[in-house]
Amino acid sequence: MYIAMNRFRVAKGREQEFIDIWKNRDSQLEQVPGFKEFHLLQGPSDDTATMFVSHSVWNSAEDFGNWTRSEAFRAAHANAGGSRDLYLGPPQFEGFDVVI
Repeated sequence: MYIAMNRFRVAKGREQEFIDIWKNRDSQLEQVPGFKEFHLLQGPSDDTATMFVSHSVWNSAEDFGNWTRSEAFRAAHANAGGSRDLYLGPPQFEGFDVVI
């Protein structure tokens, strides 16, 4: 099993806008081979930002890699840059192989 996570620093006061973008997007994930589950996590806030993490679970790192190179991925991310001032920097990717 493989877990893929992206950390986002979202501008303070724009949290609901960020959540709504994720709620309303057509992720295409349910039709992707190897996809198991997805969660959007809200973390701590400071004076400027709130941390969010997209968390997806895959059968394997290969399945996740195939998703990132697919038409479904391009379609799901087609409008990702529309609210640039919403994000304080680019997302930070982390990938993990489940060992236990």
